[in-house]
Amino acid sequence: MDHDEVVREKITERYLLEELDPEQREEFEEHFFDCGVCALDVRVASMFVEHSKTVLAEDGKKSAASDSARVRAGWLAWLRPAFAVPVFALLLMVIGYQNFVTYPRLEQALNSPQLLPSISLHMRARGVGTPVITAQPGKSFLLVLNIPPDSTYLSYIAELYDAGGNRQWSLTIPASSVQDQWPIEVPGTNREPGSYTLALRGVTAAGDSREVSRVPFELQIQK
Repeated sequence: MDHDEVVREKITERYLLEELDPEQREEFEEHFFDCGVCALDVRVASMFVEHSKTVLAEDGKKSAASDSARVRAGWLAWLRPAFAVPVFALLLMVIGYQNFVTYPRLEQALNSPQLLPSISLHMRARGVGTPVITAQPGKSFLLVLNIPPDSTYLSYIAELYDAGGNRQWSLTIPASSVQDQWPIEVPGTNREPGSYTLALRGVTAAGDSREVSRVPFELQIQK
């Protein structure tokens, strides 16, 4: 799932409204781990929804206490000023913050060169110690995968797992006879320090896959 598809199909809105099937939901969650814009949209929209629920619940209690007839109005009560004004005021605050603070920062970050910490993971090496990488809080880092050429596979699937064995994301890597190093930028958003594992599965021409290797590494967050 790419960013253009997310925008075109309104995936973020459907995700928050729980209208996606399990496969689409999983694909989108994998996408916004790698897409800062979509991750931001999800956080901001979630915050707006939660605040809206709070405002509407409080106003709903006041309305019910003063006039039980409003309860019978059903969803039309959403259009009443007592409900709509606080919600739209909150929405304007969120939009203003995005336009004047968040988006300019994102644009500046995207247009500025960055030095990212990195480690090399040798995907078929044996008896290698656990490499350690230190990243700044909330910042990305690079995993440089060393994959020896192998004509058995047409592509590979790299999967990142946390210490609890939960998959964080997966990424398809084309097999190549001329390139054996693949740098992967790992988003640092909400990334916890600890032990991680990068698993690599090879995919054959028949579509079969099997695990090629599994390499652990330690992530430390700079204080």
